[in-house]
Amino acid sequence: MKLASSIISFIFFAVSLSAQTKTAKQIVLGTSEEISSVQLSETRTINIYLPEGYKENDTARYPVIYLLDGGVDEDFIHVVGLVQFNTFSWINRIPKSIVVGIANTDRKRDFTYPTTIAKDKKLYPTTGGSAKFISFLEEELQPYMQEHYRVNKHKTIIGESLGGLLATEILFKKPKLFDKYIIVSPSLWWDNGSLLDLKPAILEPGYNKRTDVYIAVGKEGLTPGDKPRVMEVDANLLADKIKASKSKQVKVHFDYLPQEDHATIAHQAVFNAFRLLYPVKQ
Repeated sequence: MKLASSIISFIFFAVSLSAQTKTAKQIVLGTSEEISSVQLSETRTINIYLPEGYKENDTARYPVIYLLDGGVDEDFIHVVGLVQFNTFSWINRIPKSIVVGIANTDRKRDFTYPTTIAKDKKLYPTTGGSAKFISFLEEELQPYMQEHYRVNKHKTIIGESLGGLLATEILFKKPKLFDKYIIVSPSLWWDNGSLLDLKPAILEPGYNKRTDVYIAVGKEGLTPGDKPRVMEVDANLLADKIKASKSKQVKVHFDYLPQEDHATIAHQAVFNAFRLLYPVKQ
């Protein structure tokens, strides 16, 4: 399944004052690997960050953060920076973690379930493939990480916009795939908000897996679509729905960030999520 591996790096140039010549030193951020997916019928690129001190022959195992929109030209680099910062020994806010950034090929296809809205079908003809993408996560990517890396049982997913829609769909339909959900500005307007009408297992008193949910939204206003919806309202509805859970194992944090909009919210929201999902122990 593992086809290729290459180094993701930045080049740092230092100027020697004595010789007045440039020398180069690589700063390695992680590796880029390819997985041949049966579920998606294509090869997918994943970008992997390993925490400081990670050793293949060690006994230590690490939680995994799965990042949607995880290409090197998407959210991988800045989210890895947040993870590294929050795991510095003098901060120690979150446990040292592996980050798996999933690069996109067709995010509208992968992050949406089929819509009943004819106009959206015409505007976005490739949409509706989230079931296959969820199967890719469950049956291929997670087993791949278990086989090739020193992972433990703890798994977080981060998704923004359509990625937030997908993360919400997983939370509602297959909540045990992850134990922490970071959902940022979710595009719940899709299919006229039909996802909000579901009655997920996490609302039932018998749901027994500890599941922590962080939901963030900025000052974003009207959503796409013919029927008027407001991004902030939908995010509030989602948070209220989860708060109504009868299970003591489900916890939700709602975070309104009025200084941010749909384009700027991701970085601040992920930082806040780490703070709220991993409160300082007194």
